[in-house]
Amino acid sequence: MTRIAIIGCGATGARAARQLVRGTGDHELVLLDEAAGVAFSLAGSLGPNARAVDRLSEIDDANVVIVATRSSDHVKLVRTLIDNDQHVVSTSDDLSTVRELLLLHERARQRGVTVAAGAGMMPGLTDLLAAHIAPWFDHVDEIHVAKFGTGGPDCARQHHRALKSTCLDWRGGDWVPRAGGSGRELAWFPAPVNAADCYRAALPDPLLLSRVHPGAERITARMAATRRDRATMPLPMLRRPHPEGLLGAVRVEMRGRLDDARSEVIVGCAERPAVAAGAVAAAAACWIMAEPTSGGVTGLAEIVDPLPALQDLRSRGLRLEIFAGAAEMT
Repeated sequence: MTRIAIIGCGATGARAARQLVRGTGDHELVLLDEAAGVAFSLAGSLGPNARAVDRLSEIDDANVVIVATRSSDHVKLVRTLIDNDQHVVSTSDDLSTVRELLLLHERARQRGVTVAAGAGMMPGLTDLLAAHIAPWFDHVDEIHVAKFGTGGPDCARQHHRALKSTCLDWRGGDWVPRAGGSGRELAWFPAPVNAADCYRAALPDPLLLSRVHPGAERITARMAATRRDRATMPLPMLRRPHPEGLLGAVRVEMRGRLDDARSEVIVGCAERPAVAAGAVAAAAACWIMAEPTSGGVTGLAEIVDPLPALQDLRSRGLRLEIFAGAAEMT
C-alpha cells in the first residue's frame, strides 16, 4: 500500500486528502497540521485509511509527501524530506519559494527524489495546459498566464504580498523585473468568471514555463485584482480572508507560428482554487509514484505527459476549456 502524507490540512490540503480517498488507488493517508485538532478531525471524516499524527517524525515512512502549508514553511520542510529520501509535492505559488526549491534540484537528483514544485492551480494546472497546446504550433513565441481568485486564508495573504512585490517577465532569453500591480490587462476567463482586470504580480509561473518552453520570446503571469486590492496593497490585509476561496479560474494564452502564419490559442479552467489545487496535488502524488523519474526539482510539465495528466484531472472533476465557442477541450 502506498503511504501518502499531507502536511497542512487547510483548504488545499483537505481537498487533496478527499481526492485521494475518493480515488481508486490503494492509499494510506497520514495527516499532519500545526493545529493538531484540524488533522485529527479531518482524518476522522475520511475513513479507516486515514490517520492523523502530531509530529513530523511520524511521517518518515511516507512514500510521497504533499506540502500544503503556508509558503514560508516549504523550503525547510522540502529540504528535510529530500534528506529523508521522500518524494514531495509542493503547492506553493510564491515566487521566492519556488526559486529556492529549484536550487535544491541537484540535491534531490543525487538522492533519486522527485520534487514537484508549484503543483497547484497556477502554476501546476497551467503548466500542463501550456505543455499540451505547445505542439499545436510550429514555434511558440509568447505564453501569458493569468488567474482569478484565491484558495484558503494563507493563499489570500500570499496573493496580497505578490501584488505589491517585484515580479519577473521572461523577454528574449532574459529576466526583466517589473513592478507588481502594474501592466493592467482585461482578461477573459471561462464562465462564470468571465472578464477581469489582471495585473503583474510576483508569481513563479515564468520560472517554470521558461524551462519547458525556452524558445518563447515572452512569458508573463498576472492575477486578477480590484481597485481596492491595488489601493490597499502597500498595507496589511484589512479584512479576514474567506476560509476557502469562492469563485476561481485560470487561463493560458499561447501565441506562435503555424504554417508561416500567426496563431493564438487560449485554454482555461474555472473552479474554486482550493478544489483545483487539491485535485492537482493529489494527482501529482499519484503520478510520481506511478512514473518514477531520475529525480530533481521540476514543474509538473517536466514530470508527466500532459495529455494523460489532463485526462486524469478531468476525471477528478476539473472542466478544461478551449476558447472556441462553448466547446470543452479534448
